[in-house]
Amino acid sequence: MKVLNFGSLNIDFVYSVDHFVRSGETISSGNMEIFPGGKGLNQSVALAKSGVETWHAGAVGEDGEFLLELMRGAGVRVDLVSRLPGRTGHAIIQREPSGQNCILLFSGTNRQNTKARVDEVLDCFEKDDFLVLQNEINELPYIMEKAHGKGMRIVLNPSPMDEKIFRCPLEYVDYFLLNEVEAGDLGGRSGSDQELLSAVAQKFPRSRIVLTLGDKGSIYKDENQIIRQPACPVKVADTTAAGDTFTGFFIGGIMRGETPSEAMKNATKASAIAVSRPGAAVSIPSRNELI
Repeated sequence: MKVLNFGSLNIDFVYSVDHFVRSGETISSGNMEIFPGGKGLNQSVALAKSGVETWHAGAVGEDGEFLLELMRGAGVRVDLVSRLPGRTGHAIIQREPSGQNCILLFSGTNRQNTKARVDEVLDCFEKDDFLVLQNEINELPYIMEKAHGKGMRIVLNPSPMDEKIFRCPLEYVDYFLLNEVEAGDLGGRSGSDQELLSAVAQKFPRSRIVLTLGDKGSIYKDENQIIRQPACPVKVADTTAAGDTFTGFFIGGIMRGETPSEAMKNATKASAIAVSRPGAAVSIPSRNELI
């Protein structure tokens, strides 16, 4: 069994600021750093570091070769990544002293996938292989249709959440990884953690749902059980890859045969380590650091 992450690859430009820029305001940045990033790349690195065979598909531009080098170094197979003319997707990230961030995305090559390329990629995978998706690439509905037809297990982290998500065959999703905002949008209501979970579960009764709640921890729900997992208290340096690390280690744990409870605990530990370090992909720990 292996996992395919058909996802984004970005170059992150991170600016350290006293506060997020407001409308009409100009401020100075105390520091600027360049990191590899993108939710797809981050999650692939986390999956590989969790100990499962991880393949990444997507596209980079002429400036993106160093992203592939980093992924190879983490153990990700990048044979299925296309090299295209033009600019790789990138993100402009403002980071406050508290570690909180806000992000502006430019899609670049992330939205230049074709149906023909999707077919070529999915031909390399089989029934019960996992497919991890986010909302930073194009052709999501087609990818999901084809993967479902092959019997792959589909994992969706619908971030950034927008109207395009609802054009996807969401009934095919085996695992939803959601924050509170995404759960509210997907379930069509606001409310408590339990109300958010219930609303999503009513719409997608066969899906397993993980709701991440920041420093309040996380909750897992399936047809038979609800598991609440507290967060690990740490000094926060940068929250950029927290959710991606959690996703990678949770799905990696499930693939390795861990129970949902065990996978939640290990994903929480990994995420806590990641937020204690600066950067996105470079902050993700290896599995042996969780001990």
